[in-house]
Amino acid sequence: MRYTKIGRTDINASVVALGTWAMAGDSNWGSSDDKESIEVIHRAIDLGINLIDTAPAYGFGHSEEVLGQALAGKRDKVFVSTKCGLRWDADSGYVQMERDGVVLRRVLTPDSIRLEVERSLKNLKTDYIDIYITHWQTMSGFDPAIAVTMQTLLELKKAGKIRGIGIANVTADQIKEYAAQGQLDLVQNKYSMLDRDAQKDILQLCADKGVTFQPYSPLERGILAGKITADTQVTGRARAANKWYLPENRAKVLAMLDKMRPLCGKYQCSLSALVVAWTAAQSPNINVLCGSRHLAQIQENADGGNVPLDPADIRAMDNCLNTVLA
Repeated sequence: MRYTKIGRTDINASVVALGTWAMAGDSNWGSSDDKESIEVIHRAIDLGINLIDTAPAYGFGHSEEVLGQALAGKRDKVFVSTKCGLRWDADSGYVQMERDGVVLRRVLTPDSIRLEVERSLKNLKTDYIDIYITHWQTMSGFDPAIAVTMQTLLELKKAGKIRGIGIANVTADQIKEYAAQGQLDLVQNKYSMLDRDAQKDILQLCADKGVTFQPYSPLERGILAGKITADTQVTGRARAANKWYLPENRAKVLAMLDKMRPLCGKYQCSLSALVVAWTAAQSPNINVLCGSRHLAQIQENADGGNVPLDPADIRAMDNCLNTVLA
């Protein structure tokens, strides 16, 4: 496993991080086995993965609780990132979505952030969070300015409750605003072979600001992992909302993956590992966040942190991609 610094912190993290969204057991991914989730977390650590990401909104705290159980006696072996800004128990704030009978709202007021960090510390059974991330950003008319949010985060850092500051689901302008207010360490946005919007401005901006870019959903919720077929039944809200699972799009993606498969033989890796390796190769400033809830998945994703792709093979994979994205 290769390792890289997160922003300007002293956090030396594995190039591949473990995401725990699917461990939440809510309607996004369907039911999950907590025992297996804990086994996956332990296996990830054994494979050299030392950065694990979660959020209160994943299963309304359940993902954090499972991670807290898994890290009993192992907290010093990993860096933990979690988030704030999505509340299911707030009466005001911009409505993000309705899910599982509750309304999720974006709330980034100082009082709400302070409340959330204490809840997360309790769920995770720890007294500090390595990277604290604003999950979704403020909306005009609902929350204070970014300067106020960042000031609150800096106060938590000074108090020792968090070590690094991250932001998720942001625009280039929001990154600039946060970075102007203090040390920003990580940007977490959706990015994959099939969704490369971040290449337009965010990847280079993060590099210029000394901020780590952490793509989530690099496997497009599983369709790039090589296990999905034309007949695979789509379950869970997360996949149902992904356009690449539509029959006409799925056929194009599967054809593209078939063209890439010969490279798996060259590098002695799975298709999933190949895709993770491609993602990691897009910038020296990248930390790839891969969700896993099964042991086979974490093994393959971790392998992606050990595959140094030849530039010619990256170009060949890009040519395959162009047949889908054209």
